[in-house]
Amino acid sequence: MPSVLFREERCKGCRLCTAACPVGIVVMDEGRLNAQGFQPAVVTEMDKCRGCAFCARVCPDLVIDVER
Repeated sequence: MPSVLFREERCKGCRLCTAACPVGIVVMDEGRLNAQGFQPAVVTEMDKCRGCAFCARVCPDLVIDVER
């Protein structure tokens, strides 16, 4: 099963990763803010992750690592 790691403290909430995810499991955590004051991106259902790494490829700040 793939693993997705977010460096949430670096996320600036641009939402590019949420748009890139083909299965819609990357979302913004609306319940909290990171140290920069942004809602960080998170994966809601890791078991549905395909490991495509589209989210990581579009991230301008290299916040996301995907391991297959």
